[in-house]
Amino acid sequence: MIKKFGLKISLLSVGLLSIFNFIVGQDNALPPWQEGYLDIHHISTGRGNASFILFPDETSLVIDCGDMSETHPLILSERNAPAVPDHSKTPAQWVADYIWQFHPEKKNATIDFALITHYHDDHFGEIDSLKERCPEGDYLLTGITELGSIIPIKTLIDRGCDFPINFKDEEVQKRAQLIKDPYSMLGTLQEYWKFIDYQSEANGLSYEKFKVGSTQQIKLAHNTGQFPSFIVKNLFVNGEICSDTGSKTYCLVKQGEYHGENELSAGIRISYGGFNYYTGGDIGGIDQHGQNDPNSMETKAAPVIGPVDVATMNHHGNRSSMNTYFISCLRPRVWIGQSWSSDHPGMDVLRRVTSTYLYPGERDLFATAMLKANKLVIGDLIDKSYQSESGHILVRVYPGGGNYSVFILNDETTDREVKAKFDYSSKSIH
Repeated sequence: MIKKFGLKISLLSVGLLSIFNFIVGQDNALPPWQEGYLDIHHISTGRGNASFILFPDETSLVIDCGDMSETHPLILSERNAPAVPDHSKTPAQWVADYIWQFHPEKKNATIDFALITHYHDDHFGEIDSLKERCPEGDYLLTGITELGSIIPIKTLIDRGCDFPINFKDEEVQKRAQLIKDPYSMLGTLQEYWKFIDYQSEANGLSYEKFKVGSTQQIKLAHNTGQFPSFIVKNLFVNGEICSDTGSKTYCLVKQGEYHGENELSAGIRISYGGFNYYTGGDIGGIDQHGQNDPNSMETKAAPVIGPVDVATMNHHGNRSSMNTYFISCLRPRVWIGQSWSSDHPGMDVLRRVTSTYLYPGERDLFATAMLKANKLVIGDLIDKSYQSESGHILVRVYPGGGNYSVFILNDETTDREVKAKFDYSSKSIH
């Protein structure tokens, strides 16, 4: 593991300090992506989820681009993470800056695929009175609409807008559930649709609905034959779950019954040789009494996902998620929390994911932002469980998929230097 740097030295001048800092920063720069690497970046902005993934052939995938509005007092309270590295850019601008730094094509980069898991502010953006408008497309810039206006997106994939209710239907739009929504989901969707229309016509963006069970929708786009063991499988969306074999699916959600966005999230598994990675938005698995929900998305999807090496916590590790059956089915070596709130993770969630009764063996936890309030409530279990409590989290899988590393990158600087590195071997289960 690379240790944190903090040398006590006697400085002869400010100039010497500057030279020292430059050298340390250079020594701890992330080694660049190489052909054959699978890089999975979990970007820390303090304003929601954003992942940037480079496939072994340089195909790029972005999953979500959150932008929670700072017009909500709660967002600026101690309950929520601060914006990082600072307020000089919007969250989407920081995500673009991050991609430019680590994409091999730098500022000539394009995004081959972008996947929006569901329509919450911390996953695709939120409009407010502070947002700027794209002059060419006449849409507001927030989250994915802003990122896609900075870095071109070739294919945009989401859960659609017509199931279980049609958001474009005028009668549906009159529902109190949507009109009184303090997070302006419908208004943000309307700007998002303008973005899709404009980018499709002006820049050739291709829009697709997520196809459950497909291994061909998100795929290698530059060198399809060189890495035959690399597969992205679409597992579920809108309550529809694929079978573990074949192309059959079954759905837990009925037409016309809308209970919010979380259970409609899209989920995927990325496989590369013996390595497997899971991410699934905000699905849940705990009922109203705090018990396992046998009819939940987590319970039904878990056996389809199967054992993995690395998994992101569902719903940021919120108390509504991560039931015991789900955890025991996936049993990863590494859990990643894309956290921004003082209830990420819930105390009971942390107890479950660290329980060796649910599955044996070691496991390491990483968080993009662990808040002081959470540490005060949960106590030393956080220190005992987490290898890192802040920063960008990169999972780098080496050629063939037999080994991988987790790098922690500094989210308080624009250099994004490496703070720590952890090495692992894949389970080679699938």
